[in-house]
Amino acid sequence: MSVILFLAAIIAAFWYLRNEELEREQESVKRDTEVVQQQIRLRMVESQEQLVRLGREVSIKAITPEQFLHQAADFVRTRPEVISVSWIQANQNVRATHTSLSLPYQSTAPLDLDPSGNQVSPYDPLHEARESQDAFRLAKEKGQPVYSLPYTNAMSVRVIQVHIPLVDRNGFMGTVVAEYSLEALMRYVVPLEVSGRHAMSLVRIGGAVLTNTVNAGLEDAAKPTFVHEVIVTPVGNGLILRGMGFRTSTKLVGNTLFWMVVALSALTVWTLVGTLRHMRRRADIQKTLVQETNFRRAMENSMLTGMRTIDLEGRITYVNPAFCAMTGFAEDELIGCVPPYPYWPKDRLDEFNRMFQQELLGRSPMGGIEVVMQRRDETQFDARMYVSPLIDSDGNQTGWMTSITNITEAKRVRDQLTAAHERFTTVLEGLDAAVSVMSVHRGELLFANRSYRLWFGANPTAHSDLTGGEIAPVGGVDSDESVDNFGGLPTQALTGAGVDAREIYMDSVQKWFDVRARYIQWTDGHLAQMLIATDITARRAADEASARQAEKAQFTSRLITMGEMASTVAHELNQPLAAISNYCSGMVSRIKAGSISSEALVEALDKTSRQAQRAGQIIHRIRQFVKRSEPQRQPARARDIVEAVLDLAGFEMRRRRVTLNSTVSQRLPTLMVDPILIEQVLLNLLKNAAEAIDSAHMPQSRRHVDLRVQQRKTDDQGLVIEFSVTDSGPGMREDMLGRLFEAFHSSKAEGLGIGLSLCRSIIESHHGRITAENLYNEGTVVGCRFVFTLPVESGDHTDFSDTVTPPSNDLLADNP
Repeated sequence: MSVILFLAAIIAAFWYLRNEELEREQESVKRDTEVVQQQIRLRMVESQEQLVRLGREVSIKAITPEQFLHQAADFVRTRPEVISVSWIQANQNVRATHTSLSLPYQSTAPLDLDPSGNQVSPYDPLHEARESQDAFRLAKEKGQPVYSLPYTNAMSVRVIQVHIPLVDRNGFMGTVVAEYSLEALMRYVVPLEVSGRHAMSLVRIGGAVLTNTVNAGLEDAAKPTFVHEVIVTPVGNGLILRGMGFRTSTKLVGNTLFWMVVALSALTVWTLVGTLRHMRRRADIQKTLVQETNFRRAMENSMLTGMRTIDLEGRITYVNPAFCAMTGFAEDELIGCVPPYPYWPKDRLDEFNRMFQQELLGRSPMGGIEVVMQRRDETQFDARMYVSPLIDSDGNQTGWMTSITNITEAKRVRDQLTAAHERFTTVLEGLDAAVSVMSVHRGELLFANRSYRLWFGANPTAHSDLTGGEIAPVGGVDSDESVDNFGGLPTQALTGAGVDAREIYMDSVQKWFDVRARYIQWTDGHLAQMLIATDITARRAADEASARQAEKAQFTSRLITMGEMASTVAHELNQPLAAISNYCSGMVSRIKAGSISSEALVEALDKTSRQAQRAGQIIHRIRQFVKRSEPQRQPARARDIVEAVLDLAGFEMRRRRVTLNSTVSQRLPTLMVDPILIEQVLLNLLKNAAEAIDSAHMPQSRRHVDLRVQQRKTDDQGLVIEFSVTDSGPGMREDMLGRLFEAFHSSKAEGLGIGLSLCRSIIESHHGRITAENLYNEGTVVGCRFVFTLPVESGDHTDFSDTVTPPSNDLLADNP
């Protein structure tokens, strides 16, 4: 540890001095770089201000091109980094230019004009690079000096340009362009003392070197140790000044004392390393031994299986914690014990002695022995014991290793499962429904209860017939049983699907069955289909009988309604018949007297024909209403149903002097109903309303019934057509409203109590709703309203021919 601390101190001192040197050098590079940046900025700002003054004189036309060339020459002469100064017109033509290079196209005189009147110059600083044109465009847009991006001109010189915009009262008139050589800028602007200490270079923002103050290739040959970069202002445009410093000597490790200390330290470390390696090998061996021991101990302690070791004489030499927890005895209480052991039940000592002798002789069964063991608290538990010989490293047997597993819970669960299976089988065998399970892949009948065997025997074909033939054997044992053959669905998805229900008629037993099937996973994990077929023959017969009775009740109700309206119908028929008789008598008399002309005779016959057609229409309506027909749903319009009912209800309304107002909304959807049954409901409600008003002897101002048909949307039914019949009668008692639609319950003394009950059955058979309520005005009953709704089937088209039906004149007995 002392040697290590000594070496650490030496290394720390070395790195401290080295870091101090590096920090000083880095600070020197940073300081020199900022000095050069300041020098370049001052030089560029001074040149820019001179160019701005020159550009101002050009803008106000204070100088001629010859004077511009003289001033440009003076400007270039004092600034060796400037290559050229040019006057560029707004149309990007060169008006005048002065260059400092010894070029064939050097010009110090005004430029000549071409035949078109444009200036002609052999040197064009604007069109030699895209960067120059971009700078010209920016100077024109911004109206202020703009520096171009660095580029290489036609003479392979890396340059930048500054464009000074020329603006007069008419707007932009061109730029004054000065072109700087980057190499000359670094050569003349960077102080010699700075370039002697550190290398300076101009680079792009991406890192490409444009020029530097060192020899070509030096920067690439030796990577700089210290680098500091700053932006060149006012140029900007990604032009960066980079200062670099190179280390030439460590200045620290060159003395003899240092190397002697290092050599002595290395020798000491080598000696210590040798000792350390020897100690490490010993520690590794000991660690491996401890790990192996701990692993075995942890494995034994974590096992739920009890482990016990005895020697050849039967003395216990080892027990693990699981064995102690299982029996309730401590380890020191069991070690050294000989038979009879304390965990042997007192009433089974002879049995355990015989098993122990078989164990010492090595005759214990390989599958283990089920035994009953006793805990310290004298409670007993079931266990399974496995015995194997204990062999030492020399191959000699030193005893027996016994593993004991507590199987009390497993045995209890097994007994419960057996009992549950027996109960479940008893329940399935006692069901009146046929239950069967068939393998999807093998087409084999896996289970069939007593009812299935009684009806179909053990034939799997009946299972397929009941499911509609969807089960087909899949040949080959190599098929993938985790995927269903009928569409490639996975087994898990199939078993999670819902129950498929259908009704099937089996000719073999002459019965109807309600069949419900679903996929399950059988006990072996394979996909199977379970089927439950319930005999519904009696139920279907009862349903058919009920349907026939309902049809008879509906027909009977229509006959009763027509019977109740017989006097009214007779009165309605008597009017056209009496008119026909009068017309005929009059015509006979006038014909005998010879006082009738042909025209008058034709007119009288026409009137007689119309009265006969009127009587025929009344009879046709009644005949259509009461004729027996099978209930069938068909597309029907609400307007047609209302018009048919109004023709029949008008007789009763006129007889009882009740005004009937009907309103049918526009654009009602077409209904899918039995129109005769709906007409029967609507007629019954209208007739009841007229009877309620008439029987209460209501005054003429309250003798009216309103029929309204409109479209609504409800939360439980969705889109519906609502029929409402509102009367101004005395209403109903509150105790009657709750039982209004019950069979054989009527509010009329002579009523049978089947009318409204039948109406509710008809509406509910169409999946509709019917309700009744009293109407109140400040606590006083002023009438009653019956409302029934019929749902609109999805996709039904709207009946655009429906219009609002105004009250009919022949139904408004007292309506002016």
